[in-house]
Amino acid sequence: MVDEKILIVDDDMELCALLEEYLAGEGFQLETCHDGNLGYERATSHAYALVILDVMLPGCNGFDVLKKIRKTSEVPVLMLTARSDEVDRIVGLEIGADDYLAKPFNPRELLARILARFPRPRPESAEKPSADGKSRISVGDVELELTTRRARLQNREIALTTVEFNLLRQLMESAGQIVSREKLNTAVLGREYSPLDRSIDVHISNLRKKLGPLEGDTDRIKAIRGEGYLYAFSVESERKQ
Repeated sequence: MVDEKILIVDDDMELCALLEEYLAGEGFQLETCHDGNLGYERATSHAYALVILDVMLPGCNGFDVLKKIRKTSEVPVLMLTARSDEVDRIVGLEIGADDYLAKPFNPRELLARILARFPRPRPESAEKPSADGKSRISVGDVELELTTRRARLQNREIALTTVEFNLLRQLMESAGQIVSREKLNTAVLGREYSPLDRSIDVHISNLRKKLGPLEGDTDRIKAIRGEGYLYAFSVESERKQ
């Protein structure tokens, strides 16, 4: 396993030490800090595969840290919360978190989420092509470059989080067809779908805001009640290799 750097921002020093020891055994390099302001500085001045960010922090709370991070960086962020309050989870996702985990948690669950949801970029290898062998997906005015993980809207690059990119890819690869919430949860979030888990819905809402509607103010990503989501495109739209 190739070493990857993870930043943990949490004022629970005992937890940080436990995670350092556990994840180091899985081949990860960990760095820790225990203050919100310092966490923001570290997260935006170093290259990390993932930032694990607690909500309750001295100096600056996790939500404010995340807001500041998202102004300049799309580094994957997994938020930790001591409460299972749905409002906390939704707020974190709405302001740019890729996922969340409620305390207390089993370190094995954290590892599973890291491995399932956050791709580990390696300079020597490219992103896998799509199922039909293409390295680029284009539907209408949106284009995804799979090798560089860049997204463009009307030839202008747009910033997407890791989860947003992966979610948009799933929808665009099945443009014009309904993709179930179950499939999106498994493919993008790495977990089984639960009716109480609104993570996918919040990420879809964030994508809609970034992409905007189609011509005529038509929804670009349509919710199909009781089934899932559909990426809409006109008959003139073509998929390019």
